[in-house]
Amino acid sequence: MKKKCIANKRGIALLITITVIMLFMTVAVELNRKMRSVVLSTAAMRDRLMLKHMASSGIHAGMAMLISDKHQTKSDSLQDNWADPEAIEAVLNDMPFSGGKLTLKISDELGKIQINALVKFPEGRLFNNFQKMLWYQFLTPLKSRTEIFKEMEPISIINSIKDWLDSGDNEAITGLGGAESAYYGSFDPPYRSRNGPLPHLGELVLIKGVPHELFHGLGETSEISKYMTVYGATRSKGNKLTYEGRININTAALPILAALLPLDQQGLAQSIYDYRAEISKLENTDALSDPAWYKNAPGFSGIKIEPKLLTTRSDIFSIESTASLNEMKMTTFAVVERKKEKKSGKWICKILNWQTK
Repeated sequence: MKKKCIANKRGIALLITITVIMLFMTVAVELNRKMRSVVLSTAAMRDRLMLKHMASSGIHAGMAMLISDKHQTKSDSLQDNWADPEAIEAVLNDMPFSGGKLTLKISDELGKIQINALVKFPEGRLFNNFQKMLWYQFLTPLKSRTEIFKEMEPISIINSIKDWLDSGDNEAITGLGGAESAYYGSFDPPYRSRNGPLPHLGELVLIKGVPHELFHGLGETSEISKYMTVYGATRSKGNKLTYEGRININTAALPILAALLPLDQQGLAQSIYDYRAEISKLENTDALSDPAWYKNAPGFSGIKIEPKLLTTRSDIFSIESTASLNEMKMTTFAVVERKKEKKSGKWICKILNWQTK
């Protein structure tokens, strides 16, 4: 009986010991899991912080290239280092990041159509007729690209955009297709016309007649947002903002070059594009300094683009910096304005917009 009691006690002790061991093992496994989670989380935080600094470094490298370019050339073109992938790569190679990679792309914002230039600011009531013509020549060819755009009326879209921008909210709408706040007030939820310059590009889809498919692209038709910008403001007399809307013919994409030409001559845009590419291979950086260089392109005898639509200089650029590290990626996008400081006389890049995704 005594031996049986001792055996029972030993069995209970063994069970208790096993239970305690299992408990410790469970706690150890859970602690290990939590520790691994903390380590991984810390590593991810470290990598994200590293990516943030890498992408930011890329933006500042781009700004440094733009400032350096201002001291070297009088005009801005695809000949410049900021537009040369090899020159950009050389700059980035001097910024080594352990285990990481950085890519950089710089684009000229003034090689695009400046939406806010459609209206004459600062008064903001009347069309800029040269810009109106530009818009019409840009939108009209899209009607034949896809089925959904066949019913599109370019002049109605232009009138609606003008009404959205202009300051005459209580005036009659522009043409038959325009729209003021009374039209947008019937929506759920209601909203009003901007009655001033667009602050960001996405607002364009709120305007009557602008299909989302047109803005974002559909099929083979590229999104028009690639060729638009809300930047380009300059100071007029009285220190008020105005928008000249001049397009840099040295950096404009092919659809923009076509829009600078009358509808029956837009096939010649390819000639400008190809001629520019040939000139860009030359070492003569002054060959593209005069906006009228396009007249030397094949087929342009006697053809004239409105001079008030053209420039060969730009001081507003977008910089896209993408950092990669340990299968993680971060992109920082900035729009900068290159300007000279009044006090120091030095060229700087002022940040107009900064986004990280």
